Amino acid sequence: MTFIFRKARRTDVPAIVRMLADDPLGAARERCTDPLPDGYWKAFEALDRDPNQELVVAERDGDVVGCLQLTFIPGLSRQGMTRALVEAVRVDAACRGAGIGRRMMAWAIERARQRGCGMIQLTSDKSRTDAHRFYEALGFVRSHEGMKLML
Repeated sequence: MTFIFRKARRTDVPAIVRMLADDPLGAARERCTDPLPDGYWKAFEALDRDPNQELVVAERDGDVVGCLQLTFIPGLSRQGMTRALVEAVRVDAACRGAGIGRRMMAWAIERARQRGCGMIQLTSDKSRTDAHRFYEALGFVRSHEGMKLML
């Protein structure tokens, strides 16, 4: 079994959207249709151009089985620390429980170190209790209360 992490390609977008839509929250907010809505393609192009964004897939034996997005955020706080923000972590439903998520997060943490980040952070919907246990088992700490304002 060959397993790699790599930068997402345009041809990966349908598989990524399918994983994003494959849970109760994603099913309500994503549109996994053929063809995909233009917004996904425009977002991919913007991510692909931005040096502070890395859309990454986990590939096993040639199939995309996981994805995540890393955003590198320079800042003045904490003496000019750069942070990594992890978003949209997903593992294909048929592959869950095989340790892929753990391997993806270990890769993301190492990638953040390589980019000079002093912290890696994420948010997770309050309803995702399994995800919270997963992140805490990796050493993440609930340190802040998040807020959003939809525009």
